Amino acid sequence: MRQFTRAGAGGTMLAADNIVRTGEDQHKEPGDMATAQRIDGKAKAAQMSAEISLQTEALRKEHGLQPGLAVVIIGEDPASQVYVRNKKRTAEACGFYSEQHTLAEDAAEEDVLKLINDLNTDDAIHGILVQLPLPDHLDEQKITQAVVPNKDVDGFHFVNIGKLTSGNTSDAFVPCTPAGCMLMIKDHLGTDLSGLNAVVIGRSNIVGKPMASLLLQANATVTVTHSRTKDLAAVVREGDIVVAAVGRANMVKGDWIKPGAVVIDVGINRVEVTVDGETKSRLTGDVDYAEACESAAAVTPVPGGVGPMTIVMLMANTLRAARFAAGLEA
Repeated sequence: MRQFTRAGAGGTMLAADNIVRTGEDQHKEPGDMATAQRIDGKAKAAQMSAEISLQTEALRKEHGLQPGLAVVIIGEDPASQVYVRNKKRTAEACGFYSEQHTLAEDAAEEDVLKLINDLNTDDAIHGILVQLPLPDHLDEQKITQAVVPNKDVDGFHFVNIGKLTSGNTSDAFVPCTPAGCMLMIKDHLGTDLSGLNAVVIGRSNIVGKPMASLLLQANATVTVTHSRTKDLAAVVREGDIVVAAVGRANMVKGDWIKPGAVVIDVGINRVEVTVDGETKSRLTGDVDYAEACESAAAVTPVPGGVGPMTIVMLMANTLRAARFAAGLEA
């Protein structure tokens, strides 16, 4: 995993990593913690954002270059609108130039592709993000693959996926959510995961598969599970590391968790609860947090865990893309 930290995230993530972790090369056993620790992704993301801001200012002063991020959103999905606002706000806080392109729900595919092509050739834009999910009439693969690999800061282009899968991440972009998860795992277990079993619940191209690739690069023994896995709970119980990314509220129960495991909850689910006779909605993850804390060594909360890390990794990728464009990283 050292290759990912040094090369896969470039100078940007090396500096950011160093301000939030010490002794990264010391391997720790999962059971070393006596009680469950809350993995504070929000705090870690804030520290990394501060470092990215400093590096962005240095890039501007030394090279006259300001990283540029363009976000494309199609339609009025409320959750997507919130995500886009958070990304734009964070980009501006980091000192980036930021553009938001909002298209109508019924936007023609050729118009979306033309916009992406224009952004591909715009020298002020170093990173392009197309907010998912897309309206049903649009071909998601065609649109995500239209973004040129060197501006694909989401890491969805087949070129970047192929480089990640092959372990050649020196000039590739890693999908933001798995990259953020990996940093939190390394905080607790070190960079070398040799001898540890990792269980990934979910096999999506956005989280599950790239997460498995990153864990394999760190020498973990990886099992990818999904809806057709036999006796899922028994498989998960073998995991020293558990990454849950299925989109089912509180699916992973406490008795699924091996004592001393590190649990990363990628799920974000809105559920209704009744408090004093009043029905309210709240966010919860794929893991029953309270139950997991009884067995695990460390667990990410929802919200405040993976979500903030996903956004800051997008900023790290965009800063790195700007440095690539200026010839500052090999």
